[in-house]
Amino acid sequence: MHAQADPNVLVVGATAIDVKGWATRPLAPGTPIPGKVRIAPGGVARNVAENLARLGISTYFLSAVGEDEFGSTALNAAAACGVDVSDVYIAAEARTAAYLSVLDDRGIPRWAVSDMDVTRYITPDYLYRHRRWFRDADWIVVDANLEGQAMSALFRLAEQYHVPVGADPTSATLAPRLAPWMSKLAMITPNEAEATALCGQPVTNREEALRAAQYLVTQGVRLAIVTLAEAGLCYATPSESGHVPAIYCHVVDYTGAGDAFSAGVVFGMLNDFPVDEAVRLGASAATLTLKCEDTVCPEMNLEQLYDQLVI
Repeated sequence: MHAQADPNVLVVGATAIDVKGWATRPLAPGTPIPGKVRIAPGGVARNVAENLARLGISTYFLSAVGEDEFGSTALNAAAACGVDVSDVYIAAEARTAAYLSVLDDRGIPRWAVSDMDVTRYITPDYLYRHRRWFRDADWIVVDANLEGQAMSALFRLAEQYHVPVGADPTSATLAPRLAPWMSKLAMITPNEAEATALCGQPVTNREEALRAAQYLVTQGVRLAIVTLAEAGLCYATPSESGHVPAIYCHVVDYTGAGDAFSAGVVFGMLNDFPVDEAVRLGASAATLTLKCEDTVCPEMNLEQLYDQLVI
């Protein structure tokens, strides 16, 4: 592992193109609603990587895209921010992943379709061929788009090189893929629906979120953070737990806020912040993202992060 003075983060997971439609009136099934449609680079892992690079962290990315314009667009956006995408697998026979969402007039996603078939090219062999990134990393972040054998290979490599792993559960559907690996996780950041899927108990309020975070710690996670949108978040470690309120803002779009949150917390942990301060950095990063139309806020930087921060 590198010295903490110059930390490296390896991010592994999905690259996608986000197609987002904002309704300007209440949604009605089967009826076209006036609004706005925007296409932007996305993919949970890609978003985390771009946020980290925008915060000045040396970031390396392992992923898979199709040999198409969407793939080039998504990777170029990350590379322009400093993410090393040189070893992303480009599959000539596949299409780049896509995420299609319809957001209501409050910016909340109401319907979504996720096409992540290309992530099957993130195989154990692919990860082992690029094991040097695991060897040189100070932290690894993975999203739950990886399939079982690839996830297993990732945790074997992380363990071999003694690198902590943080996981973004990605969605309530995909979160259970992380269940076998709880004891290997340095951090996990589920929202309410993802925490419900991981814990098998409803998570709908602050008390339930705190219990869920504490439960995940009993499963071996070293830092569990359950996010609650406008109700803030609850976190737990083996030695402490707490609640952090949300930072009030006008929400434009919830998409990507969780990815920014994960990046902010990792930034804090890499810089040896106390847990509660690292969590607040994550909340600050999420707030910046909530306020803009892009999945990754183009104004994400250290100055903006600290200006937004409420300690």
